[in-house]
Amino acid sequence: MVHRRWRGDFARWEKSPGQPVCDVDLEADALLRARLAAIDPEAGWLSEETVDSAERLMRVRAWVVDPIDGTRDFVRGRDGWAVSIALVEGGRLRIGVLDAPARGQHWRAAAGEGATLNGAPIHCGDRAELPGARVPADILPKADADLVPVPRPNSIALRIAMVAAGEADLLATLRWGHEWDIAAAALIAREAGAIVTDALGRPLRYNSTHGEMFGVLATVPGIHAAAVARLAERAAALSVR
Repeated sequence: MVHRRWRGDFARWEKSPGQPVCDVDLEADALLRARLAAIDPEAGWLSEETVDSAERLMRVRAWVVDPIDGTRDFVRGRDGWAVSIALVEGGRLRIGVLDAPARGQHWRAAAGEGATLNGAPIHCGDRAELPGARVPADILPKADADLVPVPRPNSIALRIAMVAAGEADLLATLRWGHEWDIAAAALIAREAGAIVTDALGRPLRYNSTHGEMFGVLATVPGIHAAAVARLAERAAALSVR
């Protein structure tokens, strides 16, 4: 449905400055909630396009959903967007589904069962040194000039999935974000052998009280410790609210 509406006519506006949304986001949210509730009616619901309710915290399982991750690319007619769905149980990721139909990419993962792209198993890269690591980015800070930028889709979930598929070695953000942005892709990356933490290198927990975390760091295993060390000072300064 979302792919059919892409590059068509739809209403669009900003939820807040720099935060676009469109009526397709809302239609996709309603469709997914109905379909996923039919699969697991006992699961709670956490989505970017639904007002949050503490009721989900009382459920053993919860769906964590971003109907369109990368809305900015979607409304501009670019292909860097995806539909992101994760099932969380007891704070841990169990299922991750990431669909980027404009790119012909369909990612799947289940805890302990590996990850696939278009049905084929995937595994992250084996880089052991941080200098030269590929990062989805338009521009890199001077402090990271020894890294290599690669094309960057607007969807952070797709950027994490690039690490899972060996198309990038590192993805890092240094700001407060939401679980729905990363949950599905985090499981896909982890099942592909990558390490996924918050920006300070700490484990992530899902269906949390506020549904937020400080940053995300997804890397191939051989450079995770070095990436945490490089970002430590910046992350510590920016994590204070």
